[in-house]
Amino acid sequence: MARKAPAELSEYEKKRQNNIAERDILLKQLALDAASVGLGPKAAPKRKSNVISSHKKKPAVRKVNEGTLPQRTSSRLAGLTADSEVAKRKAEDEYVAVQEAAKAKRQRVSGDLNLSDIVVAGKQWDKSENFLVDVASRGANPYERTFGESEVKATTDKELRALREKMSGLELYDGFEPNRIKITPERIYYLGFHPNADKPLVFAGDKLGNLGIFDASQPNRPGKTEKIKFEKQHQDQDEDEDEDDTLEPNITSFHLHTRTISSFQFSPLNPSYLYTSSYDSSLRLLDLTKSTSTEVYAPSSPDIDEALSGIEVDPTSPHLLYFSRLDGYVGRTDTRSPNSTEVWQLSEKKIGGFSLNPSQPQFLATASLDRFMKIWDLRKINGRDEWRLPALVGEHESRLSVSHAAFNAAGQVATASYDDTIKIHSFRGIGDWAVGKSLTDKQMEPSATIRHNNQTGRWVTILRAQWQQNPSDGIHRFCIGNMNRFVDIYTSKGEQLAQLSGDGITAVPAVAQFHPSNDWIAAGTASGKLCLWM
Repeated sequence: MARKAPAELSEYEKKRQNNIAERDILLKQLALDAASVGLGPKAAPKRKSNVISSHKKKPAVRKVNEGTLPQRTSSRLAGLTADSEVAKRKAEDEYVAVQEAAKAKRQRVSGDLNLSDIVVAGKQWDKSENFLVDVASRGANPYERTFGESEVKATTDKELRALREKMSGLELYDGFEPNRIKITPERIYYLGFHPNADKPLVFAGDKLGNLGIFDASQPNRPGKTEKIKFEKQHQDQDEDEDEDDTLEPNITSFHLHTRTISSFQFSPLNPSYLYTSSYDSSLRLLDLTKSTSTEVYAPSSPDIDEALSGIEVDPTSPHLLYFSRLDGYVGRTDTRSPNSTEVWQLSEKKIGGFSLNPSQPQFLATASLDRFMKIWDLRKINGRDEWRLPALVGEHESRLSVSHAAFNAAGQVATASYDDTIKIHSFRGIGDWAVGKSLTDKQMEPSATIRHNNQTGRWVTILRAQWQQNPSDGIHRFCIGNMNRFVDIYTSKGEQLAQLSGDGITAVPAVAQFHPSNDWIAAGTASGKLCLWM
């Protein structure tokens, strides 16, 4: 095979080789001159064969950090001719690319950055579910709407739009301004309607154990409370003209408990019976007909402090009362036999709220500080002593503590949590569940999740989702207070129906409740004031 002709050298290569040749000649001449005057290096003496060479440890070669210098590659393996223009050009291009990349890393980035796009390490970033939401500013924005007339008009579903128009059409009670209806002396902790459908009668329990009652059917006239006292028998004409400014609603209040009234419920068979629970560790029965309040449950000793956080009346057996405690226990007592009380520890931490299924009261839902919502089957209670517990059907864990769990008649549970969510869990066919049925984590997942600011802080009562017990149109819905001084209404599918407001609402209507059957909504504030929509 004929040998290839050598490639013609470039002008740069010719000049480089000439410089090398001139340098070699100069070095040889310097060496000869030094040797002639005796300055040249002496030859090292030969080592004797019998001398054992010493093994000295060589110093570690220090690696030079070349930083971002281009990595050397083999031209032969790359199929390139040595010292060719192609190899030089490729090396230069690589060097330029590395320098540009290093420069880009150091260059300032302008504009907005999305954290999900700049994650360096850790799990995938979620804007709504991450550890920073607890320290981010989630304060209330008073009177800033998140749902209004524009959302109602944009609804394409006819049935949903009609329902939204109906709920959004509820008007604030005009008998008295909300800031004048002080139904309780202190912060309202629980509130509800009397089941009477002909008369809007609102009950509210406060922090100091007072129970206030307000009749919204009363005419706008001077009340008979002790606050209204006319010091003058005869008023001049100017005072008569300003008489409307002194009108106050007629409100009755009773001091039933020595500490906070945490919850109350009317008997499903006798609407004159009102059962109340309190932080003073007792359950009481208020008989509206006899005007008497009777203690139906309390610890064996007055020195025992077992604060109660809730009460539920069994709809099928009204003599059975269920209650929850702040230490994680749930109990059941029979009003016919007080000594029959039994308690079960269903959580290691505070149980903030619980409820019975109205149509299937053998199932109970609890919400607690340990972040779990749990479903229990009261038909199967096993164990002995402190280990005696109802059967656990299933549990769902939230990121932060769960404030309340409320059952509706359709077998759905609504919870409000400090992770700023309202979750709706649907348990279809719950009436057909066998004794001891167990649900998987997937079956306990919520069917709908609603983003909602639940950061009440220290001075506002905890927000709770409360179902309408017997909606006249059969569409299940619930209401919950809004930190922007509204009351929100949602369907069981998580669709918002309305955001109620009105003039004169100067505080958060945190404690909201539906009338059992009528489309009336009442809400109470931390100052004991009442807001009412009808």
